[in-house]
Amino acid sequence: MTNMTIHTTQLPHVDPEASLAFWRDAVGFEVRSDVGQGEMRWITVGPMGRPDTCVLLQPPFADPGIADGERRTITDMMAKGTFGWIMLGSDDVDADFARIQAHEAAEVVQEPTDQPYGVRDCAFRDPAGNTVRLRQV
Repeated sequence: MTNMTIHTTQLPHVDPEASLAFWRDAVGFEVRSDVGQGEMRWITVGPMGRPDTCVLLQPPFADPGIADGERRTITDMMAKGTFGWIMLGSDDVDADFARIQAHEAAEVVQEPTDQPYGVRDCAFRDPAGNTVRLRQV
């Protein structure tokens, strides 16, 4: 078997500045690239010291093949927080929760909780409505 990892995953954004502020300032990820202009920006962020792991924040409607009905569905799903999501790992969920919660761009969905299946986690929504789960590892 090869040594395979996840290099990049994508999440949509609707306001690149608000998403950038959340991922950089609240979560603490470093900005790796920021290309495009206006709302048509592709921003890559990732954990400090981990250049092999990236999150690509992208405009959800950049593909010209998206039909109007699909655009409405995506917009509705983003508003409900069901379109994009990511699970992050932390060695101190409570400390990271406190830091992220203090940032104005973070919407708390669930405070740190010991789940019945043996995991301690919490959840936020970023400015685009993406669910960000943070799990103790």
